[in-house]
This record gives sequence, structure tokens and C-alpha cells, in this order.
Amino acid sequence: MMLLRLLADKEQVGEIRCFFISDFLSYSIRVNEVTRYTSLITMKQDASIGNQHLSDYFSPKMVIRLYHDARLAEVVSNQDVWAIKPRYDYPNQAMHLPDEKQQINEFLKEWLQLSLQLGQSKVEFA
Repeated sequence: MMLLRLLADKEQVGEIRCFFISDFLSYSIRVNEVTRYTSLITMKQDASIGNQHLSDYFSPKMVIRLYHDARLAEVVSNQDVWAIKPRYDYPNQAMHLPDEKQQINEFLKEWLQLSLQLGQSKVEFA
């Protein structure tokens, strides 16, 4: 529901929404794919100081699949790690935490709450 509020009915492929949190932090949501029952979006954090963009370490991103009929969002990729399992044995070779997927979903929730509470979007007047 929070993602739908941020998208504000702009669910066409290539559509980008940006939310500025402060002078150096912003989030962007890009619509990658829209089908009858799902949409695929990328949410990315951008950080910069002055005119200098900070490295990718400060620019995390998630790919999220939205299920329209169920009104559900699923993180399908986090930091270019695809096919995140619901649970992992620990320790494992990739050192994923046992509840990795749950923590990623919580992180997405925090991003969305921050964007809704503090985010400002540029509005262009015709």
C-alpha cells in the first residue's frame, strides 16, 4: 500500500518518481515492467554531497515485484543478489543471515516510511 501511494498511479514502463529527503539524500522508483497482474520496479537510494555523487556503497537498490490483485510487494533482488530465500541455514557459504528475506522486507518498509514522511517530489507546472 505504501508503494502504491508513492507511485501515485504512475505505473507505466520507464516512469520514474524521485523523493528528496534532504540536500544529500533521495530515493527514486523506476517502473521496469508492467503486466496484467504484476509490476516490476526498482527502488534506489542516491546520496551526494555538493556535486559529488557518493559511491555505490551509499546507493543501495532493490528490485520489487508488485502483485496487483493481492496488493502485495516482494523484494526479488537486493544489491544485485537475486532469488533471496525465505530462510538460510547458518553458517552458509554466502554468509546470508537466517532471516535475510525478513530483514530486507523490513528495510524496504523503513525506506517507504521515510519517503512518505519526509520525501518531497518536484512538481512541474504546465
